[in-house]
Amino acid sequence: MQFSLFKSIRQKVEQIVTGRGKVDEELFEELEVMMIQADLSVHATTQILDELKLTVQQNRLATVNEVVAHLKSDLVALLSGGDPTKSVLTVAPDLPTLYLVVGVNGVGKTTSIAKLTNLLQNRKKKVVLAAADTFRAAAIDQLQIWADRLGTDLVKHRDGADPSAVVFDAIKAARARGADYVIADTAGRLHNRANLMEELKKINRIAERELGRPADEVLLVVDANTGQNAINQARQFLQAIPLTGIILTKLDSTAKGGIVFSIADELHLPIKLVGLGEQVDKMTTFDPSKFVDSLLQ
Repeated sequence: MQFSLFKSIRQKVEQIVTGRGKVDEELFEELEVMMIQADLSVHATTQILDELKLTVQQNRLATVNEVVAHLKSDLVALLSGGDPTKSVLTVAPDLPTLYLVVGVNGVGKTTSIAKLTNLLQNRKKKVVLAAADTFRAAAIDQLQIWADRLGTDLVKHRDGADPSAVVFDAIKAARARGADYVIADTAGRLHNRANLMEELKKINRIAERELGRPADEVLLVVDANTGQNAINQARQFLQAIPLTGIILTKLDSTAKGGIVFSIADELHLPIKLVGLGEQVDKMTTFDPSKFVDSLLQ
């Protein structure tokens, strides 16, 4: 990943500290501008820099390595919410584990489901896919293509069928076939369509009734390149269903990357998975510490 604005943040620290031999207010002013340019929200930037200033004052930090180390620590804390385990995908004690995947069209939702399936298959897990995005043209066909490529089962109904019925049947099929996971592709049209939000609520209710527990993950797919719009989408979905985490796509194609911190700061939702390329094997679980290291190395 190449996040040029973040790498320039480290370079700026080096230039200022080396040039003047001290850490002062000018450094923080320039860091503020650069972090906002890198897609961090104003609130997240202010929070991070206020904490860094306090640390510098209390510990009298003066070297590049000291400042960067504490900046890394603050960034990791923001991403993890003080609990790194929040970024770990939930696995149910009783099979199957159910993941509902939501998101607007064009963010890479179906491809993300395929990548997640591949990730789980590489761990020797059996996956059943549920084609519950029944109202979007070709959504079922797209998921069928991926199911065929991956050699996994797909439960589907006709176009326009009740999405909650598809998820219900997929849970039944997973139990009968001894599958470890059900991954359901759900409503993918515009997030401000009230009827689609009602469908998502119904799917969640039916899943909870059948499993005896809520869906283990409700994952929202967002495009890293859409900036603040990604956060607006998430807020809309949160009004309808209890999202548990984010799948961030196209992270490889952005030179910024700060949207990751804005999501964590404004939504208090952990990022669970990141897409780093078009190929089916280009998805990984999200590690806040490793991510921050990659930004400021």
